[in-house]
Amino acid sequence: MPKKSTGFVLRPRLRVARGKEIALGPGKVELLEHIAKTGSITEAAERMQMSYMRAWTLIKTMEACFRQPLVEARRGGSARGGATLTKAGTEVLKLYREMDAACVRATGNRSQVEFCICYGIILM
Repeated sequence: MPKKSTGFVLRPRLRVARGKEIALGPGKVELLEHIAKTGSITEAAERMQMSYMRAWTLIKTMEACFRQPLVEARRGGSARGGATLTKAGTEVLKLYREMDAACVRATGNRSQVEFCICYGIILM
C-alpha cells in the first residue's frame, strides 16, 4: 500500500477579473481550448461535462468583459453550424497561457511544495 503524502501541492490558478466578473480563469480557458479544437460549442461543453447553456453563459460573460468577441458561432447544427475563436479569442488564450506559465515559474518551477501550517503561520 503506497504511503500517503502529508504535503500539500502548490497549484497557482490565475484568474483575470474585470469588476466583479471573472473574465478569464482555468475553466473558461479550457472551454476556449475545446472550442478551438472541436469547432463546436456543443462538443466543447460535452467534453467538459457541462450543458450547452452553461458553456454559452460562460462565453457571454467572457465577451462582456472584453472589447471584442472571443468566439464566432454559426447557427445551423452539425451540417452548417459551428464555432471558432476570433483573432481576439486566440490572442487572449495565448496571453493567458503565457501569464499562467509565468505564475508557475514564479513558484520556483516546483509542482509540489511541502509545507506545514502551524497556528495560522505557513512555514516553508
